[in-house]
Amino acid sequence: MPKLPALRGRILIVDDDERQRSALVAMLPDGDFESQVAVSGQDALERLATFSADVIIADLVMPRMDGFELLRQLRDRGDLTPTIALTGFGSMEKALSAVHDLKAFWYLEKPVEPRAFRILLERATLYNRSLTKADVLKRDLRLRGVLGDLVGTSPVMQHIFWLIRQVAPTSASVLICGESGTGKELVAREIHKHSPRSDSPFVAINAAALPETLVESELFGHERGAFTGAMERSAGCFEQANGGTLFLDEIGEMPQSTQPKLLRALEDLRIRRLGGKRDIPVDARILAATSQAPGTHLREELYYRLSVFQIVVPPLREHKEDIAPIADVMLQNLNLKHGTHVTGIDAEGLDFLLGYAWPGNVRELRNVMERAAIVRDVGLIQLTDLRSPVGVEFRRNATEFLGSTPSMVVPLGQPLMKLEEDYIKTTLEHVGGNRKLAAQMLGISLRTLQNRISAIRQAAEVKAPEA
Repeated sequence: MPKLPALRGRILIVDDDERQRSALVAMLPDGDFESQVAVSGQDALERLATFSADVIIADLVMPRMDGFELLRQLRDRGDLTPTIALTGFGSMEKALSAVHDLKAFWYLEKPVEPRAFRILLERATLYNRSLTKADVLKRDLRLRGVLGDLVGTSPVMQHIFWLIRQVAPTSASVLICGESGTGKELVAREIHKHSPRSDSPFVAINAAALPETLVESELFGHERGAFTGAMERSAGCFEQANGGTLFLDEIGEMPQSTQPKLLRALEDLRIRRLGGKRDIPVDARILAATSQAPGTHLREELYYRLSVFQIVVPPLREHKEDIAPIADVMLQNLNLKHGTHVTGIDAEGLDFLLGYAWPGNVRELRNVMERAAIVRDVGLIQLTDLRSPVGVEFRRNATEFLGSTPSMVVPLGQPLMKLEEDYIKTTLEHVGGNRKLAAQMLGISLRTLQNRISAIRQAAEVKAPEA
């Protein structure tokens, strides 16, 4: 049998006992491992600044900074170097705590048995190599325009990828701005996935989808009997996201009366359930999104607190070079979802996709792709397979969807309220009464559109008796 090449690696041994350090170094296979030693956790962190270790061997009990604190520091830094914890005889609970709570690779009891030490060392080194390969693959995907579920090779999308990588490891609040359907929640999820909180919950709440009376309860929770129908205690989104990330979508739609309470929770890191008598500490990173102009519907102090870091997601019409790669990734996922075998989009179909304005942005593109994949089933999607979310088809030798946006005559001297009313009615007629799509085309949230329709109806009811 041919002899396998020796596994080589770089080992950092951390122990305050000089005899223990020397004994561990002596157990290393001759010439296979380069080693350095540290006398405390703090010493280890300083050495890691210049020594790229494949594996760390650390005693759990040391003066200055012990192994537990070293593991915490490594975890908070996002350092995934596998660490083997050394523990004294009879300290099994401490060892398991290091493995399960602080993500140590495994543990060894003292006195260390040489064969077990070498086997565990080789396994930890191989594990670190697999992490390195996975990281190289992720970097390669980013270079090809993929970051998780986000796709884009355009300069504007590459800049967003860079911003995500910069802010994700921090605890800073992020305000994500962009039109409806541009993928703001995908950006929030990627920030969470690339953060030290990635193993903890990601909780999303849409402020525009909740009745005003329930927003506070959803955020902070309530005690039993706090209001009619509160039959039992309920934890709010802050508590559910404790240790993880809380995503507040359409934050601009949050009632003005709730915003000061949200600001206090962000600043104090404490919340109080409705009907509660005590504050509850919470640790949730806040990501927020809005499809409105930043700062227009938020109290000034809350806006500044949320927008420590801001990411603006562009509408699809501003980076149409990304339509082809986005559609390609969508079709791969849709094939898995529906069992179809679509291989792409023909040249004529792609030309029309590139010529369309996409008022619904990436969300609308996915809707079009899903229907087309189901209709085509096998092979290349053609122009005749494409249909918009409101049912109008692409037509050959045309540059837009059938039923292009109708023009509107605006007579001078009309009040602005009347012009707004006519414009909303015309838009609703154009999309067949689809309020969600109309809101996207108007650049406002669904709740705002519904409120304006209600106001128009109320004004009409007031005028009717006078007539």
